[in-house]
Amino acid sequence: MALTYSAGSLVTARGREWVVLPESEPDLLVLRPLGGSDDDIAAVFPAFETVRGAEFAPPAPGDLGDQRAAGLLRTALRVGFRSGAGPFRSLAGIAVEPRAYQLVPLLMALRQKTVRMLISDDVGIGKTVEAGLIASELLAQGEATGLAVLCSPALAEQWQQELRTKFGIDAELVLSSTVSRLERGLDLGQSLFDKYPHVIVSTDFIKSTRHRDDFVRHCPDLVIVDEAHTCVTSDDTKVSTQNQLRHELLRRVAEDAERHLLLVTATPHSGKESAFRNLLGLVKPELARVDLDSEKGRKLLAQHFVARKRADVRQYLTKEDGLADDSLAERTAFPSDRYFKDETYKLSPEYRALLDDAIAYASERVEEADGQGRREARIAWWSAIALLRSMVSSPRAAAQTLRTRSAAAVAASAEEADRLGAPLTSDSADSDALEGMDVAPGAETEENAGSRLAELAQRAKALEGPAQDLKLKALIKHLKALLADGYNPIVFCRYIPTAEYLAEQLANDPETKKRSPLGAKTVVRAVTGTLSPQQRIDRIEELAAEAGEDAAARRVLIATDCLSEGVNLQHHFDAVLHYDLAWNPTRHDQREGRVDRYGQKRDEVRVITLYGDDNGIDGKVLEVLIKKHRQIKKDLGISVSVPDEMSTGVTDAIVEWLLLRGRQGQQETLFESDSFQQSFADLEQDWNSAADREKASRSRFAQRSIHPEEVAREVAVVREALGGAGEIDTFVRESLNALGAVLRDSDDGFAAQVRGTPMGLQDALAPVVGAETVERDRPIPFRSSPAVGRGEAALVRTDPVVGALASHVLNAALDTQADGARPARRCGVVTTDAVTTRTTLLLVRYRFHLTLPSRNGEKQVVAEDARLLAFEGAPRNAVWLPQERAVELLDAQATENTAAASGERTMTRILDQLGEVTPYLESYGDELAAELDASHRRVRTASGEIVRGLSVTAQKPADILGTYVYLPATASVPAGVSA
Repeated sequence: MALTYSAGSLVTARGREWVVLPESEPDLLVLRPLGGSDDDIAAVFPAFETVRGAEFAPPAPGDLGDQRAAGLLRTALRVGFRSGAGPFRSLAGIAVEPRAYQLVPLLMALRQKTVRMLISDDVGIGKTVEAGLIASELLAQGEATGLAVLCSPALAEQWQQELRTKFGIDAELVLSSTVSRLERGLDLGQSLFDKYPHVIVSTDFIKSTRHRDDFVRHCPDLVIVDEAHTCVTSDDTKVSTQNQLRHELLRRVAEDAERHLLLVTATPHSGKESAFRNLLGLVKPELARVDLDSEKGRKLLAQHFVARKRADVRQYLTKEDGLADDSLAERTAFPSDRYFKDETYKLSPEYRALLDDAIAYASERVEEADGQGRREARIAWWSAIALLRSMVSSPRAAAQTLRTRSAAAVAASAEEADRLGAPLTSDSADSDALEGMDVAPGAETEENAGSRLAELAQRAKALEGPAQDLKLKALIKHLKALLADGYNPIVFCRYIPTAEYLAEQLANDPETKKRSPLGAKTVVRAVTGTLSPQQRIDRIEELAAEAGEDAAARRVLIATDCLSEGVNLQHHFDAVLHYDLAWNPTRHDQREGRVDRYGQKRDEVRVITLYGDDNGIDGKVLEVLIKKHRQIKKDLGISVSVPDEMSTGVTDAIVEWLLLRGRQGQQETLFESDSFQQSFADLEQDWNSAADREKASRSRFAQRSIHPEEVAREVAVVREALGGAGEIDTFVRESLNALGAVLRDSDDGFAAQVRGTPMGLQDALAPVVGAETVERDRPIPFRSSPAVGRGEAALVRTDPVVGALASHVLNAALDTQADGARPARRCGVVTTDAVTTRTTLLLVRYRFHLTLPSRNGEKQVVAEDARLLAFEGAPRNAVWLPQERAVELLDAQATENTAAASGERTMTRILDQLGEVTPYLESYGDELAAELDASHRRVRTASGEIVRGLSVTAQKPADILGTYVYLPATASVPAGVSA
């Protein structure tokens, strides 16, 4: 009859030792290797394979390490933990080390039985990580069984990558381009949302009535909505059909009161209070109606809403936050500011003449259409805007617009003309459907205008190049200045033809031997909507790889607004040049936010706005919209969206004035025209009101549901269990040095060449950093910042490179026959002046059996923890030291040599008597279990149902992984202390 093993017990099978997991049955054991990760879990049938109980072997007294051995083994052990015993089940197993402030939304979520939250932190703070933390925690605890992320199709692949690489969540993409393939693999009557528990879904695809109903019926119990502000509108705004569909989708998803729902957006207001209320109503219906100025209303909102700007979190857990000291202080290196510079250019005489002729044509068409009916007037209006915007963009865009029929020309009504014409010519701040919006719009609306437009197109084509295109000439000048100062800029354009034109003009061409005006070592690439989202990321990575690490090499990315939202580019670029002005300044803020975010190494991000001094449009847009937006952001510290209809009203007035001037010659100035004055007054009033509301709301609704003291307490617990940044830095440096790596310091860490290290370590690193890096002995950069680029390693426990190193160090310590250097050992005898009596340090591994109640039933978990315990004297008469004193021994330096034979005798005596300390180790394990139980209850204190049935018990016996003896530097042990 097969023996029954309890969860948490040790067994030996297949030549190694394993921990039995709770999922085991009498005839099927589910095992995790001792010291291994969840990736190594295996199932064993005791009836067919030999399985026997095991005890952890004691250290070998002759395998002595030096003064570093204990610290290195402890860190290697803790880095390998993938199943922490604390209340945050997922933190030990994810591949990202969250900032302390990013734990606030997680703490808020764990206090709710059904998580309903609106996460509205500022751009670049890390809302994706905050949402991912909550999702991974709910899945790890069994509170959720599936996940759906609703987002723009352009961001779907980035969400997929973030969830997979940082949180270990594999999600299927459900897009218009993938759904047919996914549905082919379904059984009869099966929904793909049943087959795939974790999905990333295009909001625009799933909102249609055809797909929405199936999604709502089979929707996972956890939903994240990215850019959630695009799914609601204010009560006094005309709602588009697309927006109505998105809102209806979310309303039905939110109807299920048992569904976890996370809404993510940096702009919850979008300039309208009612839009904010509608968004809150999706989180919790009462929030749409409650008086938010009342104490009751603020308390209710505080449970579900978090919105912080960078200044709130740049320095966190300091005395200014109400803590006693700065011991847990965390400083996050956001760029301190954006350096703005507005640079002008003038049109060449030939370009000026072309623009005047184009304005005259557009004016004639608008005037003629005004007498033909409202439909014809709207078609002519959108054609005129398309022509003017492409004209001031580039000769290439102008030529294409002149040769292309207007999208609005086929409209059967004025309303349809607006629907077809607006997306290609406006810059809505809230559009989550940027795909296809960077194509050059058409201007042709009538058959008999072909020859005239063709002649204008031919003239536009002839203006290409810096000789006639003085805007391009100005761009080259400013790019040279940025590159000379060491910056790697992104140039944002409105239209695809403009981006392709700039790339042709600026890039080196080996085939024709054309040399870039920016230098032979400058790599230029264009990314536009002609590429799929994944192809865009691939091209950016290719650009970075081609530029390489050469200090003289520079990168220039030419991009349309297909990259202005969601894509993180701070690792490769540090400046933004607006080549084409957006007609909604929020779009500028979104462009700049791609590089001005957490992880940017530059303290100052440069922003250059290029505008035409004499084209009649740019200067007015800059003065009225963009500078106003900057000033509000400077005053408040956050961006306040200009309402779309207000922005459109101002730009319409500018175009009207320009067309009127084209028909009647120079009359009144723009700022004197009645239509502009009225539009600007409306804008000013609405925008200032929105700014005032935002300022008041940031004060009224400041995050107060979680006090910094509560965060500090949990951060301290996590760091004690898993280790802090300083410990990892020391571990990596000392381990690599001992293993034969070559280290060179840098400004933000160091670089390591590992070709001279043991083959076992090289084999472990190759899948992580790339076999070519190891084989060619390329330096591996280690950075102190957790936010690193591809090819770099972060000095945090969750980094894959650190994990591979820790696994090698731990395995080598446990295997006395391992080849090569072994930095960590399980034993050590050190003679030091750090002690005055013989002191023994034990590295003890505890295993805990946790019963975690959830709304989906109880979940049984085995978790691990490592502790340092120290005592003075002999084991039988041990005087146990405080925890902080035990940790201090890791820093004790040897002041005298210890003879090998003497050290082995000392270690043998201690090991022979270690059985005497078992009762203390077991009682200490019970204390830890009680502390963990209290910690779980504390984090979930707001919901009694969540903690009912919770229990934590220590598995016995504990494993003594390492034993280290510290002998006083004096001649003998003090009197009265037995050996």
